[in-house]
Amino acid sequence: MSVAGYTESNTLTEMDGGAQYNLRTVEEVFRDFKGRRAALIKALTTDVGNFYEQCDPEKENLCLYGHPNEQWEVNLPAEEVPPELPEPALGINFARDGMQEKDWLSLVAVHSDAWLLAVAFYFGARFGFDKADRKRLFTMINDLPTIFEIVTGSAKKQANEKSSVSNHSSNKSKSSSKARGSEPAKFSKSMQAKDKEEGFEEEDEEEHGETLCGACGENYASDEFWICCDICEKWFHGKCVKITPARAEHIKQYKCPSCSNKRARP
Repeated sequence: MSVAGYTESNTLTEMDGGAQYNLRTVEEVFRDFKGRRAALIKALTTDVGNFYEQCDPEKENLCLYGHPNEQWEVNLPAEEVPPELPEPALGINFARDGMQEKDWLSLVAVHSDAWLLAVAFYFGARFGFDKADRKRLFTMINDLPTIFEIVTGSAKKQANEKSSVSNHSSNKSKSSSKARGSEPAKFSKSMQAKDKEEGFEEEDEEEHGETLCGACGENYASDEFWICCDICEKWFHGKCVKITPARAEHIKQYKCPSCSNKRARP
């Protein structure tokens, strides 16, 4: 019997290629958590248009599933009672048209965070994790921003606050901070070229190191291309939103997938 990727033999089957691995250690359960989390973030950010359309209120009770291979799925709940794995929130589609879109997405994000924790600690209980293992697993999970924080933008706000405190503690000059703060949103276009200047890369890592990608939730790194949405002002890996440095040079005003979808929908 297999439900949402879990089989009775205590192995978890990934959807892409049918590869299997045992979830016997904290690291393996955390890897499963990260894969499911990435899938859910994708559904609620870069794939939000497709996700919105699939959550038709006229359909039956639907759930949002995140799979370990970073693929998401909107589907009916498992028929087995009780289910082999904890189930996500039921009937997310019913509230879609009765709320503001951002509020509905935030609600789905909260329930997705709760489901991820339930699945991770289900594995922990099933495989006999002791107190130290459970604490380590929670610490690893807690070091990542929640899906809710990413979807609502509060993760970026917290990162900016931490960065601000760090800047004050390092006694950076106000003039230097002003110069950096007044750079246009298209900072990403010149980011790679400026990194080559002497001493810039170290300062850039310090100031932007807490910035999180609005799609995958991972931290900023100076060796990666990033682009900022001119509407919501969230930063994204170029690879997450399929924008290359060359393409960015020809974009006068960049809109992320979520903002583009909002503008297009009547």
